Amino acid sequence: MLLIAFLLGLLVYIVIKVFIRALYTVKPNERAVLTSFGRAVRLGEGQWVSDDSLNEDERERYRFPQLRVIGPGGPYFKWPWQEVHKVDIATQSIDLTWDPTKRQSTIEAVTKDNLTTGVDGQIRFRVAEGNLYAYCFGVDSPLEHVMGYFIAVLRERIANFVDPKGQSLVDTGDVSGEAASAAVELTEGVSINDLRKNLPLLNDYMESQCRSTGARYGIELDAALITQIDPPTEVDRALSAINSTRNQVAADISTARADAEQQITMSKRAVDIASNNAQAEVAPLRELASTLMGIKRTGGASALRAYIRNMRIPLLKQAKRIVQVAGPAADESTATVTGLSAADQPARGGA
Repeated sequence: MLLIAFLLGLLVYIVIKVFIRALYTVKPNERAVLTSFGRAVRLGEGQWVSDDSLNEDERERYRFPQLRVIGPGGPYFKWPWQEVHKVDIATQSIDLTWDPTKRQSTIEAVTKDNLTTGVDGQIRFRVAEGNLYAYCFGVDSPLEHVMGYFIAVLRERIANFVDPKGQSLVDTGDVSGEAASAAVELTEGVSINDLRKNLPLLNDYMESQCRSTGARYGIELDAALITQIDPPTEVDRALSAINSTRNQVAADISTARADAEQQITMSKRAVDIASNNAQAEVAPLRELASTLMGIKRTGGASALRAYIRNMRIPLLKQAKRIVQVAGPAADESTATVTGLSAADQPARGGA
């Protein structure tokens, strides 16, 4: 009986171990790697070739074998001495503060002007399907290595970050002397402000610098989402005051420039109006002068005297008193209106 029970138990163990637990499935978002006695099943002697994100020395260091990857489906069969390593290849997100060795609420980084800031955000990543050896067997905790690498690059970038635009709030092109130096001091870049204004550029830089994580650790960085960079509370209040002052200075200078341009425009228009009025007054005189010159040129001095005498007739009709000087030039004398009636006019040639 004992022998029969032993044989039945052995048969049940074999059935469970070999046939039931030997079957497995792979989900659509998973990939599986099979190992025999701890050695992953390879695709011949092929080596995984990294892209241009690594230099020559790193390519030799991170040269991993290509594995036979089991895709979604099943059930698949494995022997008892084989083990299945399943990997989730879906895109995941993780907070920057994640660290399995300690608890922290923010990532500290020092800017180029020695200001300690707190950085918050997330990264999106996925397992590199073509480099599962690095993820499963290359390092003990690949995600921890990737986070350490990412934070190290981030701190280095923050410590040396300079605004690539290099634009000042105030244009000092037409300011000279002490005013120009004061404007430069007001617009001198504060690193925390430059970082806050250029968060998209910082994220792009981090994505480009971390493209090698797929070759190093088998994890590809999908996106860097650095959303907040905050200094200590007392420094933040001081920076807010500085920013308010700079914005006020920029607004005052812009208003002054607008007023000056408006005054210049109004002055130009006033000059144009005065010039047009002067030209309008001069034009009849020039026309009369050209007419008199034409009469003198065509008819001579006698014709000009006759024209002037005829032009006097309407004026003489309107005059109330005429004073005429006796003498040879009596015909060319000038009549003056004095306010008396025409009946009081003296006889021609009178004193």
